[in-house]
Amino acid sequence: MYNLENTMQKTVTIDCPAEILLGLHLNAEDFAEYLKKQAAINLFKEGKLSSGTAASWLGIERVAFLRMAFDAGATLLEDTKDDFVRETALL
Repeated sequence: MYNLENTMQKTVTIDCPAEILLGLHLNAEDFAEYLKKQAAINLFKEGKLSSGTAASWLGIERVAFLRMAFDAGATLLEDTKDDFVRETALL
């Protein structure tokens, strides 16, 4: 069985001009959290992350993630076998 808690964490660094942070009224840490949330939602919408994996990455409950994703236009399942497998893989 694959255990996500035993995997190594990786840090991704991106360049961000100060003007972007100033324009958004965010510090670097808050901007990083914003990007992480947007990435999790978009990867879920594209079918590349399950809702459980995305929620775990963000450190929130799955239901809270699903609400956030639905607010961003995501759908839970499109009634395909791939969607079902993705959503039940970690159960």
